[in-house]
Amino acid sequence: MIWAILAALGPSLIFLLGLAALVSAAETSMTAASRGRMHQLEREGDPAARRVNRLIGNQETMIGAILLSNNVLNIGASALTTAVLTSLFAPGSAMGPLIATVVMTVLVVIFGEILPKTIAIARADDVARTLSVPTYWLVRVFGPLADGAQWIVRQTLRPFGIKLDMGTDVLAAREEIRGAVEYHHSEGLVESRDRYMLGGVLDLGEMDVSEIMVHRRTMETVDGALSPREVISEILASQHSRIPVYREEPENVVGVLHVKDLAKAIVAADGNLDAVDVDALLREPWFIPETTTLKNQLAAFLKKQSHFALVVDEYGGLQGMVTLEDILEEIVGEIDDEHDVVAAGVKPVGDGSVVVKGSVTIRDLNRAMDWDLPDDEAVTVAGLLIHEAEAIPEVGQTYTFHRHRWRVEARKGARLTSLRIEPLPPLPAED
Repeated sequence: MIWAILAALGPSLIFLLGLAALVSAAETSMTAASRGRMHQLEREGDPAARRVNRLIGNQETMIGAILLSNNVLNIGASALTTAVLTSLFAPGSAMGPLIATVVMTVLVVIFGEILPKTIAIARADDVARTLSVPTYWLVRVFGPLADGAQWIVRQTLRPFGIKLDMGTDVLAAREEIRGAVEYHHSEGLVESRDRYMLGGVLDLGEMDVSEIMVHRRTMETVDGALSPREVISEILASQHSRIPVYREEPENVVGVLHVKDLAKAIVAADGNLDAVDVDALLREPWFIPETTTLKNQLAAFLKKQSHFALVVDEYGGLQGMVTLEDILEEIVGEIDDEHDVVAAGVKPVGDGSVVVKGSVTIRDLNRAMDWDLPDDEAVTVAGLLIHEAEAIPEVGQTYTFHRHRWRVEARKGARLTSLRIEPLPPLPAED
């Protein structure tokens, strides 16, 4: 009798555990498969890779369906084993459920989880492609049930102030890439320069032009009321090829003067500078809101084939200017040519500290010194010091925050023009 029961239980139990093992392998392989290789194989016409990419594209539903089916199989196998073993002992005896619990725990953990997941991790790409067809149908069957379960979870969390919409991406691609870059950098496989370049590309969609623009206080502009000779003299003294021209007040920009247009006009006037009509050479200024993201502005620069734009606030007041080079420098770092004045604003000192201009951005300082100062609350180093001090410090005042010591070296009015920043020694390692 006992052997008959065990003989009847064996094939069913093996079948259920085998299905659970395949489901576990599918879950691990789909999440560990290389997306880059899958996309490359899909471009080469591999149908299995195409199915994997479709499944990964809706990862939340896929994982929900796999987890739901896996639990159904494991619970079903456990219930079947418990029922069979309970019938072997006297009614009311706890030996049957106890033995079933021990046996199923060992079988499920070893053969239903550890073994298939180990194989799937070792050969993630191959296992994912092999199991793409059964996984596809698994998602088709259990996907709606998983979506229903997710809806119940979201409704349950809503009273606690946790609101998630159905389109929430649990594993955002941007953060996944950023995490991979940071990990490989910590392992020494990605150089600091490449780390900042990749991070700069990822940050384009999160940063506004107001964070990188040249502020109106430091913009080079030309008064349109000056004589042509004086305008040409100021243009030639500038290191830029495009200069905003204003009337009456600096914020009233009426046009942009391009050096190439000016040179053509001088040639056409046979070198007679006073005969050059500056107003006729002005190009219409391009105004953009300060809330424009760098990603959108980069696309706008390329579409309009323009390299220069003026930034205004919600009231139309001039805030600054941004160029295509400014956006590219957020990716590749500072770009210097033979006409640039080498004045990065960061001067290392022999004692390990640096003297920094207050207008230097935190991102540029981090890149120059390989630091990790936060740039969420301020754009410039002066802004970060003012934010942390909650006041405008006086010359000579010293603060310590973010594992650095800050000292105000110079101040002009309400502006901090020079700071000395010294990194503190690392904390002693814990035992």
